[in-house]
Amino acid sequence: MNERTLSQKIILGIQHTLAMFGATVLVPTLTGLNVSITLFCAGLGTLLFHWITKKKVPVFLGSSFAFMAGIMAVIGDSRVGDPDYLDKLSALKGALIVAGLVYAVFALLIKVFGYEKVNKLLPPIVTGPVIIVIGLRLSATAISSAFYYNGEFSMKSVLVTVVILATVVVISIYAKGIFNLMPILFAIIVGYLVCLPLGFCDFTAVKEAHWISFLDENIYSQLLCVPVFRLDAIIAVAPIAVVTMIEHVGDITTNGAVVGKNFFKDPGVHRTLLGDGLATALAGLLGGPANTTYGENTGVLAVTKVYDPSVIRIAAVFAMILGVIGKFGGFITSIPGPVTGAISIVLYGMISAVGVRILINARLNFGDSRNLLTAAIILVLGIGCDSIPVTDTVTISGLALAAVVGIIMALILPEGENSVLKD
Repeated sequence: MNERTLSQKIILGIQHTLAMFGATVLVPTLTGLNVSITLFCAGLGTLLFHWITKKKVPVFLGSSFAFMAGIMAVIGDSRVGDPDYLDKLSALKGALIVAGLVYAVFALLIKVFGYEKVNKLLPPIVTGPVIIVIGLRLSATAISSAFYYNGEFSMKSVLVTVVILATVVVISIYAKGIFNLMPILFAIIVGYLVCLPLGFCDFTAVKEAHWISFLDENIYSQLLCVPVFRLDAIIAVAPIAVVTMIEHVGDITTNGAVVGKNFFKDPGVHRTLLGDGLATALAGLLGGPANTTYGENTGVLAVTKVYDPSVIRIAAVFAMILGVIGKFGGFITSIPGPVTGAISIVLYGMISAVGVRILINARLNFGDSRNLLTAAIILVLGIGCDSIPVTDTVTISGLALAAVVGIIMALILPEGENSVLKD
């Protein structure tokens, strides 16, 4: 890979920032947390992750959807301005810090016992289908955003989606030089321009936003709110970390498959887990939601084939700027749903395609019953199960269930002589 100039890296970083933005701001929007703090925490958490992982893993950390149930269990319907909001936010901060420390404990155990044991639990017959599931589980959200507007099917949205997908294809296949690396950015610009005359762009957030968001009194009070370690809040939030760690391993596997490197070995999955956990604890300290590795940005890596981790760090800095400068964040918020939905179709599809590539590269024989059954059950459980309630506040995602069942099947079912295709 040729060395990129700083200006090229900045443009590529902006592309990554746009890819993560929609999902990252959706979590605080739904839970009542602050969007500016969330963006700042995502960027700062990503930089912390890169420092802990020796700047080797091209991963962006954004808001985790898995923790939403736990966050809502603590926050409830309380919102900024309510008399009990800061008390509940204090309890949530303490719970998220504990959740981040749960990651740290498991990272230490992996460091002590060795990554080989983790790697042995995740053969290609497990990682391939799990990665396929990661992309397909997100596909319904992409389709909903791409084809619907304000909850109703819209032919205008379909038009925007078709234009964006065509732009991605044309730029990816026919563009030369640096332009070939920016299909997502070009598609977003073209989609935005198409949306303007259709009336899809809402500039209310731009008008209402402060230039410096952290000067807002409400945001300032949330930042300085002192964490409180309340047992009921910790029980509601911290156990979710055990589930999201499984998803973390799947995401790091996907990222490594895209880049073509074994990040389990170097810098080590103990470092990636520690980075994810400490980023979550940091977000909790400041008042943001838990962080997690983002498939959207892995999708951008797969499309552009630019794997330089410094580009992700540039994206992280832009996320922090968006968090601090309210007008910029307001403008990004004005990007219509059909645009982000159409882009997500590409990004989520690329993730699933990486899973297929793992199966092909491993030369697995699906005439072998072990391979066929393991893949079949992972796919159905992972896609068919949305979430399974464990308690009133804790759920297990279908992805985590599929990963656990796949690991167990791969361990207990005997590997046949013809499980791998011969030359």
